[in-house]
Amino acid sequence: MSAQLPEDLRRRAVALGERIAAASYVVAFTGAGISTESGIPDFRGPRGVWKTMRPIELSEFLSDPAARREYWRRKVEGLPAMQSAEPNAGHLSLARLYEAGRLQTVITQNIDGLQQKAGVPDEDIIELHGSNTYVHCLSCGRRYEWEEILPRYEGGEHEPRCGGCGGWLKPATISFGQSLPAAALERAGREAERAGLMLVVGSSLQVYPAAALPEMTVRAGGEVAIVNAEPTGLDHLAKEILRGPAGEILTALCADLS
Repeated sequence: MSAQLPEDLRRRAVALGERIAAASYVVAFTGAGISTESGIPDFRGPRGVWKTMRPIELSEFLSDPAARREYWRRKVEGLPAMQSAEPNAGHLSLARLYEAGRLQTVITQNIDGLQQKAGVPDEDIIELHGSNTYVHCLSCGRRYEWEEILPRYEGGEHEPRCGGCGGWLKPATISFGQSLPAAALERAGREAERAGLMLVVGSSLQVYPAAALPEMTVRAGGEVAIVNAEPTGLDHLAKEILRGPAGEILTALCADLS
């Protein structure tokens, strides 16, 4: 795949791979752009999800039955594509770096679980925006698997409630108006400050507080490298910017692991 890259970009990717190999502690920060090659649309791109449908905020989900039913309809409608999606070359390359001991942690804005599918263990992935791979109760936090909830929905329970406390159930993703999980954000901040090099892949770096993490790396004396198809909000902080398809660039970056 890397042979498709322009030669200059391929050489720069290989050089970045060498810098990663020499770094003391490497953290990856991934956004929606790493998963588009797996058929999962991003949110803010030219064909992003929010171009065609308005997001439902948490306050609406909690207060408006119609909004709650529409939220669930969207999630259930998109579930087959999400569950059948497979890791692409970008996810697999990060997993290879992890297995080689060159990548310590993945911080992600994604909710698709593809980095886990690629082989990075769940305990070394920090999901800032939650996960679409399971459902939880907004009141007591109890976790439910889709295999339990989907039959209830298909049986007519379009606003499912928790069997324990009666609270509203919701796929475990962060909605507009909902705070990021404090423990995940705090851990991500510690990892960002510890990183000698943060590799940003597929994020526009426009959504805060998550986008502040590369800034924390730089303030702590580390470096930031960005792999993204488009300019980002923090390009000025990066020591290296590789503009192009994430999968091909990361495959070239792992050239010496072949």
